[in-house]
Amino acid sequence: MKFNPLVIGNLVARIPIIQGGMGVGVSLSGLAGSVGKEGAIGIISAAQIGFKEEGFEKNALMTNLKALKKHILLAKEKAQNGIIGVNIMVATTNFEEYVKCSIESGADLIISGAGLPLKLPQIIGDANIKFAPIVSSVRACKLLFSSWEKRYNRVSDFVVVEGPKAGGHLGFKPEEVLDPTMDFDQELKNIIEYVKEYETKSNKKIPVVFAGGIYDQEDIAHYIEMGCGGVQMGTRFVATEECDAHPSFKQAYLDATKESIGIVKSPVGMPGRALINPFTETVAKEKEDIKKCYNCLTMCKPKEVPYCITNTLMNAVKGDTENALVFCGSNAYRVDKITTVKELLDELVN
Repeated sequence: MKFNPLVIGNLVARIPIIQGGMGVGVSLSGLAGSVGKEGAIGIISAAQIGFKEEGFEKNALMTNLKALKKHILLAKEKAQNGIIGVNIMVATTNFEEYVKCSIESGADLIISGAGLPLKLPQIIGDANIKFAPIVSSVRACKLLFSSWEKRYNRVSDFVVVEGPKAGGHLGFKPEEVLDPTMDFDQELKNIIEYVKEYETKSNKKIPVVFAGGIYDQEDIAHYIEMGCGGVQMGTRFVATEECDAHPSFKQAYLDATKESIGIVKSPVGMPGRALINPFTETVAKEKEDIKKCYNCLTMCKPKEVPYCITNTLMNAVKGDTENALVFCGSNAYRVDKITTVKELLDELVN
């Protein structure tokens, strides 16, 4: 099947695939730049992006902002005029600073989830950057669109709809994620229809991009036939040579079984899909002794949360996957080899 380009305003991605933003440190300039170069959309995760940089332990915010600018510039250079975006969680402390840094550094777009980005249009202002929320229900989409229209007379440039099979933080209740009978297609149809109303009202094309459990060409075709402009996928890109994570992180995906993928409780306040390992089994029973707070999430209370999410995600991306939280999508167990970004995209669209 021949796929049409994903068009977001004046941005045209030849391949209608957005590589999902994965933090901490899984999708940086190495992966995002390679994806952009091949004609899809590469996404850098802003989550604690400066974790490997000097000064991070003393001043995480300033180090992260310097690292974010560095990685955007590196990715843009590597992408050779390809599209580069940044994923910034609404739950991030100093959310506004990360958005402004992304704009000033020349990112093409911003994707924002883990909360509703109600003030994002105000922060962006007249800047020439595209933006999208991540939503998991038509209710959330309606709340955002009506609020943006009323307060800013504006709507987003595209919408990412994340289903229950995604990796990392999920916008569902744990029982919904674990319900094998849950059919999300109807909710997606409702969101697509609602967005169409705003396309007519604003005289602007607003593509809907589906995320969560996308694995092969058949999955992509299914969601495009439903009316999506493209898809977002993360898991498949982890198993590439260009992915910025440690080889042990990638190997954990290769070693995964269907039974070793589960739902964990995250300090973000959302359920998360990850590999079940000694770390997840331990923190499910007893609270971790948190020695340092990085002040990364607005709602995090170190005395109450089961573990420090920054510390455990840094452990994962550095290769200590047994003592860490290793986020993954529901299809991670199907990954059986390390490939390149080019080979993967060729497989998905040709």
